[in-house]
Amino acid sequence: MCQLWLLIGAVIFYLSGSVDLLDNGLARTPPMGWLAWERFRCNTDCKNDPDNCISEKLFRTMTDLVVSQGYAAAGYEYINVDDCWLEKERGPRGQLMPDRQRFPSGMKSLSDYIHDKGLKFGIYQDFGNYTCAGYPGILGYLQLDADTFGSWDVDYVKLDGCYAHPSEMDRGYPEFGYYLNQTGKSMVYSCSWPVYQIYAGMQPNYSSIVHHCNLWRNFDDIQDSWDSVQSIIDYYGNNQDVIVPNGGPGHWNDPDMLIIGNFGLSYEQSKTQMAIWAILAAPLLMSVDLRTIRPEYKAILQNKKIIAVDQDPLGIQGRRIYKHKGIEIWSRPITPLFQNYFSYAIAFVNRRTDGTPSDVAVTLKELGLVSPTGYRVEDLYEDVDYGVLTSQTKIKVKVNPSGVVILRADVQPDFNRRVQIFTTPKTAFSPLNQVFQVRSNGFDFT
Repeated sequence: MCQLWLLIGAVIFYLSGSVDLLDNGLARTPPMGWLAWERFRCNTDCKNDPDNCISEKLFRTMTDLVVSQGYAAAGYEYINVDDCWLEKERGPRGQLMPDRQRFPSGMKSLSDYIHDKGLKFGIYQDFGNYTCAGYPGILGYLQLDADTFGSWDVDYVKLDGCYAHPSEMDRGYPEFGYYLNQTGKSMVYSCSWPVYQIYAGMQPNYSSIVHHCNLWRNFDDIQDSWDSVQSIIDYYGNNQDVIVPNGGPGHWNDPDMLIIGNFGLSYEQSKTQMAIWAILAAPLLMSVDLRTIRPEYKAILQNKKIIAVDQDPLGIQGRRIYKHKGIEIWSRPITPLFQNYFSYAIAFVNRRTDGTPSDVAVTLKELGLVSPTGYRVEDLYEDVDYGVLTSQTKIKVKVNPSGVVILRADVQPDFNRRVQIFTTPKTAFSPLNQVFQVRSNGFDFT
């Protein structure tokens, strides 16, 4: 029966014509907010763990903290419910029903609460018979569920892909997006379309995905570990020629949640995730207990200079431009521009495990920064401004194990300022005799 309804819906969808989801005007920069899943998973035991179960109490509490603790001021605006919010069965008219015990006030009430705080409300569903945790999926109910989300004033819909046929996603994901648009309520549309097709050995149709989704997952779920973060970094670096061209304003590659402030990442590793996610123009969706997060991790999440890189209006996803012996360099073109020259964010990443910081030296020219007017360079974590540097200036940085140094280099409109030599405090940086050279195949040590 579900297959029949899907076929009927698809016929109606194609006869009526689709609405380009990118015309919703949303997600012109990567979405930012708070998401329950990685930290709180599918904890439904509100009897024994009332403070941490998936419930309206949890989401109202996190809403309050996003506002009161400065996250909203830093740009985080979505409060996103993930899996396990539903009753196990639909209502008498086929409608989705929030769990009566854990969401006694209903989802419209929760939506109103979040909106009253000046934030936006996100919700989860699945293009399948069931969600990943076994709750009702949307198959057979696409239009009804879209209308329900519209009536709840939802701002963001994440559509997972468990218990679905990947071959049907090319039709089904656009169809549900069409029904979302038909509600008249603009909703960010987050898809899991490509990742399930990749798992199935299919080649995703990214042209269609970009056309119909505001963001999408294309790799594994993040776990609370440095190994997981590294696997995502590797995936995006190793497949960047395919991935990077698809990202841009209104349509973003999504490497998954920020796990900063949980249990699996050190301080240095947390800084690295934040920096690389900014280079990747990734959605910044925190999944952390904001009641207990330590101040140093909160500072990483609220680093406005790194957030500004992530939210750069050009929306150009960065790339890994160097990888050798555990040292990586990632680069992202950003504003401002002068003539034909971009500004850049540059991240130096130390993937080594030998227990001592690694020194790296490279000229701006070797990084591709060749404007004759120079660049104003600053360290976005250390908050050090190094003044205006020429393309011949050699940058010398010390990168901690599993850590990062992220610099911003703003191209200058003129060169009527005194050019400074790039020097650094001895406690933070030191010279290295080795330098990077540009080869035909990228950087190399000499």
